[in-house]
Amino acid sequence: DKHRTGCREGGHEMISQRFDLTGRVALVTGGSKGLGKAMARTFAEAGADVFISSRSEDELRSAAEDIGHGLDRRVAFGAADLTSRPDVERLAQTALTTFGRVDVLVNNAGTSVPQAIEELTDDTWDALLHLNLTAAVVLSRALIPQMKARGWGRIINISSIFGTSGFEGRVSYSAAKAGLIGMTRSLALEVGRFGITVNCLSPGPFLTELTLRNFTPEQRDKAAGRLALSRWATTEELGGPALLLASDAGSFITGANIPVDGGAVKVA
Repeated sequence: DKHRTGCREGGHEMISQRFDLTGRVALVTGGSKGLGKAMARTFAEAGADVFISSRSEDELRSAAEDIGHGLDRRVAFGAADLTSRPDVERLAQTALTTFGRVDVLVNNAGTSVPQAIEELTDDTWDALLHLNLTAAVVLSRALIPQMKARGWGRIINISSIFGTSGFEGRVSYSAAKAGLIGMTRSLALEVGRFGITVNCLSPGPFLTELTLRNFTPEQRDKAAGRLALSRWATTEELGGPALLLASDAGSFITGANIPVDGGAVKVA
């Protein structure tokens, strides 16, 4: 693996080979539904074995069956509460024990609780910051040593356009997602010389259970009207950008925050 660049001896690989994840292992948090499940399926289709996590073992079992359906790939799962530091550390070790390695880490788990600042309790703030930001740091810290040993690794943090643009009632969410972008830039500088890239994807309006719950139809229509593409994205539309960053095709991209937002002009 060491310093693999995507080129064969004596010539260049075909582009399909550079997107190939055969032999790789990907860990995707929040992988039982929505964006996480869609990215996990994309990685499996590209050849990777996949480990997914969320809070619900039943949801994970069902998602693992869907992700692996029709594919000759190993898909494993482990339930974990990522607001708990011991659970985060245990998740990293479980994934390593299951597959012996983790090449691609996708820090996707997160949630938003729309609240005015006066209603935001310390407990809610602490829980949201831990889930959306701290868990990504703890998982990265746990998995980077074995990436360094092989000279190859990919860390993809799922931020949000709310990390760079505010939205009323999203103080904790915006703060955490902005923190992910800053963490990405600093960590990329720290681990780049070991063949590890660290990047952010910042989705805009995607149709997930979370957004359907947190946005009224009127708010969704208003948001769509502010996009160049004039629509919300499907979860599968994050798979392509994620695969680019997870594979050799994106080997010279690091420290980047890439908006996947349909051409957002203004969020609020």
